[in-house]
Amino acid sequence: MAIQPVILAAGQGKRMHSRLPKVLHQLAGKPLLEHVICTALKLSDRAPIIIYGHQGEVIRNALSHYEARWVEQKEQLGTGHALLQALPEMADEDHVLVLYGDVPLISVQTLKHLCQSLPAHAIGMLTAHLPDPAGYGRIKRDQANRIVGIVEEKDAKPSERAIMEVNPGIYIVPARYLKKWLPMLQNSNAQGEYYLTDIISLAAEEKITIHAVEPAVYQEILGVNDRVQLSRLERFYQLQQAEKLMRQGVTIYDPARLDIRGDIHAGRDVVIDVNVVIEGRVVIGDGCVIGPNTFLRNSELAPHVEIKANSVIDGAEIAAHCIIGPFARLRPGTVLAEHAHIGNFVELKNTVVGESTKINHLSYVGDSEVGKRVNIGAGTITCNYDGVNKHKTLIGDDVQIGSDTQLIAPVRIGEGATIGAGSTIVKDVPPHQLTLSQRLEQRSISGWRRPEKIKKTPVE
Repeated sequence: MAIQPVILAAGQGKRMHSRLPKVLHQLAGKPLLEHVICTALKLSDRAPIIIYGHQGEVIRNALSHYEARWVEQKEQLGTGHALLQALPEMADEDHVLVLYGDVPLISVQTLKHLCQSLPAHAIGMLTAHLPDPAGYGRIKRDQANRIVGIVEEKDAKPSERAIMEVNPGIYIVPARYLKKWLPMLQNSNAQGEYYLTDIISLAAEEKITIHAVEPAVYQEILGVNDRVQLSRLERFYQLQQAEKLMRQGVTIYDPARLDIRGDIHAGRDVVIDVNVVIEGRVVIGDGCVIGPNTFLRNSELAPHVEIKANSVIDGAEIAAHCIIGPFARLRPGTVLAEHAHIGNFVELKNTVVGESTKINHLSYVGDSEVGKRVNIGAGTITCNYDGVNKHKTLIGDDVQIGSDTQLIAPVRIGEGATIGAGSTIVKDVPPHQLTLSQRLEQRSISGWRRPEKIKKTPVE
């Protein structure tokens, strides 16, 4: 079967009350339409046809990195009219899979089942039984339980509105049928639109088999019309991701307080505390512990890493048995060797840290290479930016750096060197020596008193 996905994405989305097109609002860190495009690309080797309209150029520019054929619906006259615009792009032998840019969670498995179970010369559609069918067209069946039509809610009688089986609008239809039926559609309905749903009654009149499949969970077919619906789908999606991880051996303290906005690959016996956010591609090795309120993006953690509370890990590569945080920030280009310790209020950027090195308190180390078994004292910073260029700091193995030290890059600290607290290092430091910058003599002044505030006399 040659499947040609067509995604309808021309609607304005007035109920979102936004300047942003509805299909560009994000779920799990990706635009709604992007979810649907990715699903379509997994089902077919044909580039999807995307019907666009309202703010079309904004949508095209946002998703231009995907292979797609874009067709404009200049007037929004209904779903049938939208699909009519794509007829010239369809080959007669195609089976057209109709999807929607605001129905982001329809699964590949459900669509494969729909397509693979479709009898020859039939048309296929999804249906669902919803606990609250309001807003959806209802499925009409005859006494033999065959689908004979769909009635939109605004056109439905009270008895028809009582039907619980609804039409999500997702179809698989031979293109030759669409080329015959779409020009026949009429707009004599409450909306004054050309309904795509009318092809079902046309198929029934011609005794063409209408094959129906239900999704595994009804949330797959739910669309987004406002921000409330978007938030509900977000929580459903996040709970699905959390359950998948838990079934793979991950402990999640509260699945309702985990947000995955990318791809996560987690090993066994990983523990994830509450309010963790994961973006991009994140790999978490066996036995890692992720503390509460942690942000992870585009990073790789080897086994048995501990990330303590309130830490930000962004674009970092962390070897086994490292301890990070609390309140640490690792920025892109950070690479930690095994058993490194990065403590509270420490920031690293574009820095390689050697095995068993400790940077435990209130420090900034950027554009640096730090050796093994180094201890960097509290309040130490690398001054790596001169206002135009970044410069490197090189620190050898077994170096001890005292608290409140400034390393003015470019500078090299020799192996085994010791730097006294409060030093400002502007030249290379020789190995295995104590180096400290000149200090003023400390002295105390007897009899000195702190100034006191003069109490003002109230004005009578």
